[in-house]
Amino acid sequence: MNSKKRGMAKIFSYVIVIALLAAVALGAFGNKAGSAGSIKRGLDLAGGVSITYETVKAKPTATEMADTIEKMRLRAEIFSTESEVYQEGLNRVVVDIPDVKDADAVLKQLGSAGALQFIPVEGNISFKDGKYKFNKSIEELAKEKKIAVDGADIATARAQSIKGEAGVGIQYIVELELNAKGANKFAKATEENLKKQIAIVYDGNIISAPVVQSVISDGKAQISGQDSMEEAERLASIIRVGALPLELKEVRSSVVGAKLGDTALETSLLAGLIGFIIVFLFMIIMYKVPGLASSLALIAYITIELVLLQLLQITLTLPGIAGIVLSIGMAVDANVIIFTRIKEEIGLGKSVRSSIGNGFKKALSAIVDGNVTTIIAAIVLGIFGTGTIKGFAYTLALGIIISMFTALFITKFLLYSLYDLGFDSEKYYGTKVDKANKPFLKFAPKAYIISLVVIGIGIGSMIFNAASGKGAFDYALEFSGGTSTEVVFDSGKVPGNDEIRNFVNKIVPSSNVDVTQIVGEDAVVIKTKSLNDDERTKLREGFVTEYKVSKDNIKNDNISGAVSGEMKRSALMSVIAATICMLIYIIIRFRNLAFGTSAVLALIHDVLVVATLYALVRLNVGNTFIACMLTIVGYSINATIIIFDRIRENMAEQRRGETVAEIVDKSITQTFSRSINTTVTTLIMVTVLFVMGVSSVREFSLPIIVGLICGAYSSICITGTLWYFLVKKKVEK
Repeated sequence: MNSKKRGMAKIFSYVIVIALLAAVALGAFGNKAGSAGSIKRGLDLAGGVSITYETVKAKPTATEMADTIEKMRLRAEIFSTESEVYQEGLNRVVVDIPDVKDADAVLKQLGSAGALQFIPVEGNISFKDGKYKFNKSIEELAKEKKIAVDGADIATARAQSIKGEAGVGIQYIVELELNAKGANKFAKATEENLKKQIAIVYDGNIISAPVVQSVISDGKAQISGQDSMEEAERLASIIRVGALPLELKEVRSSVVGAKLGDTALETSLLAGLIGFIIVFLFMIIMYKVPGLASSLALIAYITIELVLLQLLQITLTLPGIAGIVLSIGMAVDANVIIFTRIKEEIGLGKSVRSSIGNGFKKALSAIVDGNVTTIIAAIVLGIFGTGTIKGFAYTLALGIIISMFTALFITKFLLYSLYDLGFDSEKYYGTKVDKANKPFLKFAPKAYIISLVVIGIGIGSMIFNAASGKGAFDYALEFSGGTSTEVVFDSGKVPGNDEIRNFVNKIVPSSNVDVTQIVGEDAVVIKTKSLNDDERTKLREGFVTEYKVSKDNIKNDNISGAVSGEMKRSALMSVIAATICMLIYIIIRFRNLAFGTSAVLALIHDVLVVATLYALVRLNVGNTFIACMLTIVGYSINATIIIFDRIRENMAEQRRGETVAEIVDKSITQTFSRSINTTVTTLIMVTVLFVMGVSSVREFSLPIIVGLICGAYSSICITGTLWYFLVKKKVEK
């Protein structure tokens, strides 16, 4: 087979594979495993179930409510990591779970007390009319110390599937492992009740009462009788979380629409498609045949991402889309690094084929280092983060792994295929020769002053806002809480989310207006900043006048922030832990503390500049703020690594008489076009989202645009030069 036929066969096989993947992703084979239509979506994109509980205790304490909400949040995350739990009024707990349409499926386990006890049957429980009945209440048995083991004695619980009796069928169980204190108590109870029954009691119901056949001293027990693995896993999760401090009763449950409105996802997807087409054309114009190869590889990236999002059951939210955008940018970035290297190799007089091979080899370390640092951050955030942070981490990690695969393998496969087809001339790849070094070190002091002035303005703005009583930032409802207003309209006359949002803003001006449609009830729930009595009256009268709503169909109540103090601490600690892990990796990989120090200082710089934007423009600081900052950190560290990698390489090849200052300027000059082109391609995607997206998407896109520009600026003007000034004295010696 000659080279042209081989190239044609390779391209044809690639097209067939991608077409099949695309068919699966687009649901051509029905809404089955892998299809995009089955991707789980968060409350902002798809809506879900909203359940309101009320405490049985009339006047619970603030501590009891906080503890109940935190445990309920952990339970809700069994169904989705993107769930929201917050307090309404004095004694109500609202739980919003995304992408669920059947409230009954959730209610069965979510609101249960979750109390588990092991109680000896003899003297405590009777068996009458085919049923077990307590002789005394559980509270009385507890006072008399008749409960052998309770939830506090359990260390962990795991769902397991085992063979049924006589090896027939499958039995689903929950395997319990007791802590040291619980193991001792259980060993004593089984010894005292040998050949007698011990009942397993969950939420006051006797699940089973097995006979103790031998003393159990290893601290292990089982709960059997679950109908499915999913049911066993949820029971195990609730047992791990522990019993709720307060008993709850359901007040109402309803299906709610997407927070961002019906058109948010469609417009975001259309914007993503348009952005992708522009990036496709940009890469071909800038890099010719390699640009075409990378664009074709990006099609593989998108189809694989869609299939895996569904197969891995990752919940997609607005911050999750940010993670995908970032990983697309990093996929393009890897290709830009490779293509720049190929141009350099051709400029040195090497053949096109050997230049392709050398380009991939020389770019490998920079690509691996840049992506591994971001994957480390994603792993740490996925382990220690909660809610939105966890969702962001999952999509980011998945995207990076796919982007590395497409850049290092698929792009390479396509490049060689196109080469075999006859695209073997230098004119299809371009040539890059070394240019005169630009004086980045000379400009560095001015760059530092500009950055300090911008950050100073931001800090000053935060202090001024805080002193004037507005708060350093305009905190979103997830953080600050506010007022919830439920409005019931006449049948069939419910306005759209954007219309209601604009109407409310005219009456009580605020950037914090969250509108959720209640499906099938001609009603909406409007969450705003905390409203005083006058503002509540104005809002009520406004709906009565404008929409002819009855006053009796408008209800107000105070709500707490959905992001609890525990979640805030978790977010802060996970970001700090991720930054430390990235720093450690950079120090080990580059064997130089100065590299890690300058990288972290650059990250702090980028975060502070974007925080300045939030303070000056008064953008909402909520869940998307966290995702924005994480996106910027991931992008910035990747851009920084590329320059560090080139400095390391040039230091190893240092010429006689060449100073380290010259090497720094040369390294930044050599990677300058890569930094600009990568920023441009990622900016294209985000800018189209900003222009075409709904208001909430624009609020999310703007800081990312600023962060991308800032990340490029800091990697070019600050990071490399900062490293030089940190090692200058040592180098001069």
